[in-house]
Amino acid sequence: MTDQRFPPISPVRTGFTSRCPRCGQGKLFQGVLTLPDQCGHCGLDYKQFDSGDGPAVFVILIAGAVIVALAFWVEFTFHPPYWLQLTIWIPAILIVSLGLLRPLKGLLIALQYKHKAREHRYTD
Repeated sequence: MTDQRFPPISPVRTGFTSRCPRCGQGKLFQGVLTLPDQCGHCGLDYKQFDSGDGPAVFVILIAGAVIVALAFWVEFTFHPPYWLQLTIWIPAILIVSLGLLRPLKGLLIALQYKHKAREHRYTD
């Protein structure tokens, strides 16, 4: 199937819902973060996509900014003991980080598809 048979779909919508960037129907992930070889609905080859460390970088930046800002606010407003700070912020970091990783990986893959980004290949 060629891409001309499929209407353009928002990369944000397909990325955050973990759907195929071409058809919007097939599942993008086989497991938690593993891509299958191809889309089960339209047959798009997923082997061409590689998000690399991009999602992890965005998770670190977003989660770090939010959690550190909240931790400072709680510290300077309520002055809780350190054990309570650790009890609050360690689970918060884990929840926010793991919650953002899959949608951001889906978004980066959908953007790669939309902009036809491919890995650079050297030719002699």
